[in-house]
Amino acid sequence: MDSLKSSTKIPIKNIYYMLCYAWNRLEEKEDVYVSRSDEKDIYHLLSRILVNRLRVLIKRGFYKEYSNMEEETSTIRGRINFPQSLNELSFKKARMYCQFDEMTHNILHNQIIKTTLYNLLKTPQTDKKLKEDIQQLYHYFRDIDLLKLSSKIFNEVKIHRSNSYYGFLIDICRFLHESLLMNEDARGDKFINFEQDPKAMAYLYEDFVRNFYRKELPESRVYRENIYWNAEGEDLGYLPIMQTDISIEMYDRKVIMDTKYYQNATSSRFNNDKLISGNLYQLHAYLSNFINKDKKELTGILLYPTVDKDLDLYYKILGSKVKVCTVDLNQEWRKIHERLLSIVA
Repeated sequence: MDSLKSSTKIPIKNIYYMLCYAWNRLEEKEDVYVSRSDEKDIYHLLSRILVNRLRVLIKRGFYKEYSNMEEETSTIRGRINFPQSLNELSFKKARMYCQFDEMTHNILHNQIIKTTLYNLLKTPQTDKKLKEDIQQLYHYFRDIDLLKLSSKIFNEVKIHRSNSYYGFLIDICRFLHESLLMNEDARGDKFINFEQDPKAMAYLYEDFVRNFYRKELPESRVYRENIYWNAEGEDLGYLPIMQTDISIEMYDRKVIMDTKYYQNATSSRFNNDKLISGNLYQLHAYLSNFINKDKKELTGILLYPTVDKDLDLYYKILGSKVKVCTVDLNQEWRKIHERLLSIVA
């Protein structure tokens, strides 16, 4: 995976579909209709989807969990906290501090959603109509606490069968939170231009392609793989780790793919286009050090987004098959789907 410094304009619809693959939310890709001119940016599209999903959630009812509570009460319930009760002299008021479990919707899942709505309301970029819709929903969260969002907080959210309908909502909230954090002035009150952010798009591009093949090649194993240097000597631990972006194992073939989100797949010198040597060296290192125990046909692929021209190059380098390909992310999604499948066919 590498970064494209400046990209052509990718349709919001295609960025949304890429996110659905990256998040393993393919059912949402099918359920949400997105036209090419549906929203002015990916943030407004996802915020609109969040609002629509929350309307359904509110009718359905918030997810609840048991939460540990403690309060001073005249009615004994749960377990008495004797040290706290004695320190506060609660017995003089005929009361005791009790600890007990109570079913509540004031839990992490709903706190994240409320805080996201709050941040959208205070973000100047959020358009007026969307803010009005968010404000209508916001009062339903009046008994839910705000919190300080962080990556750690999102990692603590537990999604399971009983609350699976929260999964996509939390994914959207995480994306919006991380996008607010990545703006240039770091104030957290405006969104980055996502499709023009090379680092963000490079990660999305890699995750999208990997999960695309996981979904669309169900008979194959698709994963990231550590390849160890075919080396001898002392202190081999100093050798850098080689980890593939994407490894695809089929019945009789194996593909090692590196995604490169670059502005161009080639560099130009003296009016001659040449492939970027460092990318080829990296892929060749993977292929030459891979131990092919199963004797499968091995192919290495460099995959770039199309910028100014499409590439479909094939070589055999020191016995290894190498392909250099591009996929045009600015075309209709059906063609993107067909192109990615043809690359590994």
